[in-house]
Amino acid sequence: MPKARHSRSVLPAASPTLAAALIVRDEARCIVRCLESVRPWVDRMVVVDTGSRDETPLLARNCGAQVHHMPWPDDFSAARNHALTLADADWALVIDADEWIDAGGEALRRWCAGPPRLGAVCIHSSYDPPEGTPAGGALPEGRSWIPRLLPRGVRYAGRVHEQPDSPLSLARTGLHLGHDGYREAQAAGKRGRNEPLLRRDLQDHPGDPYLLFQLGKDAEVRGAHDAALESYGPALARAPMDAGWRHALVVRTLHCLGQCGQLETALDLAERELPAWQESPDFFFVLGNLLLDRALADPAQAVGHWLPLAGTAWERCLAIGERPDLEGSVTGRGSHLARHNLEVLRSQLARFAA
Repeated sequence: MPKARHSRSVLPAASPTLAAALIVRDEARCIVRCLESVRPWVDRMVVVDTGSRDETPLLARNCGAQVHHMPWPDDFSAARNHALTLADADWALVIDADEWIDAGGEALRRWCAGPPRLGAVCIHSSYDPPEGTPAGGALPEGRSWIPRLLPRGVRYAGRVHEQPDSPLSLARTGLHLGHDGYREAQAAGKRGRNEPLLRRDLQDHPGDPYLLFQLGKDAEVRGAHDAALESYGPALARAPMDAGWRHALVVRTLHCLGQCGQLETALDLAERELPAWQESPDFFFVLGNLLLDRALADPAQAVGHWLPLAGTAWERCLAIGERPDLEGSVTGRGSHLARHNLEVLRSQLARFAA
């Protein structure tokens, strides 16, 4: 009589462990907000402090985090990889202190029960409104999809704007993080930090389009649009057509060209890129701005040519609607921001017609 075969999975498999991994310094302003948003959804929170002079470590401990210390290595990947090693979990949620879970935390466990892959989360970054904006309105918000949910063993590469160094596929999660680190009050203290690290990485990887893109962004945030274009140009020439960040690169390049008064160059680029971005409200929003600037530079053809084209571009934004799935998309360009521009344009055209 043959022996009975025993099942290899009599008991259910243990749930994968999930840890939050943070590197911090002088984040007393926001560390509690971050950790309180994370704590319900993870098994443990690991904080690596790189030299705080405020109460960040104490506040993190009071929230239940494990707090460790290391000297700042002048390398974000080295610090993050140290935090990942200390986290020692099947999955790690990499989050910054100036971020917080806004939605989707309840789905993390279910996502981590799947196969190993890199999990992209949507980061909603708020910005200070432009001067002259009425008080009380919603803050401008940009959206980026960044791999932040990592299976055990994955590590980062790059001194700054570090990326997971892994052949695993990338999939989007349902997790959404708020982020206020680009607001002027927070960004001022960190200005100038990233550029030297990016330039050192570029010395190791000359011509790398992603590093050039990030170097351009660093300059653009400082208002140095000419300097941004010095990096955006070669980045655009080398960027893979299927790179997720290419959308943001194109839109930012068009914006900076407009800010520098290079309208013909901008419109030529927009014409070349138009087939790729037929469903991007961000592309058409910036195109409308460029056409408006062209109208101001060419009053003779403004009413009969350039202003109607600008209106058509903003109408296209509304037809497309919001596209939060596009890297670098800005909330409102497919809705209220385009609608506002159209209303102003139509009122001006009505005055000309009167």
